[in-house]
Amino acid sequence: MTEASTPHDATPHPEPRRRASLEVLRAEAADERSVLVDERLRSGEDPWDFMSELPSVDEIVVLLLRSERILPPHAVRPGHDVSNHVLRRIVDDYPPLAPTVWSMLEPAEPERAWAPRVSRDAA
Repeated sequence: MTEASTPHDATPHPEPRRRASLEVLRAEAADERSVLVDERLRSGEDPWDFMSELPSVDEIVVLLLRSERILPPHAVRPGHDVSNHVLRRIVDDYPPLAPTVWSMLEPAEPERAWAPRVSRDAA
């Protein structure tokens, strides 16, 4: 598999680099989630203790799409407004993900550290 090299710049990438179907993205996310489960099971954790902490398949899809659009190599973590803008663009491109995106725009639950929220107090 060969891909043309592109120079990396320090600006966010608002447009996706690939346009996969939602079904393909969900299949990839399900694979990622199963790896997370397997790693935790192998480390001896009880599924009753960690399954509720893991992102859902659709949440993983949103996080992957968000990272593709917002984080070029060596970038700093985006601010609240940039993150929300990108999440809203994901809804425009993938309407079935709207309920997941809207739930991710609400204040993050403390036990879900993977949630794409940035503290408004951080400066």
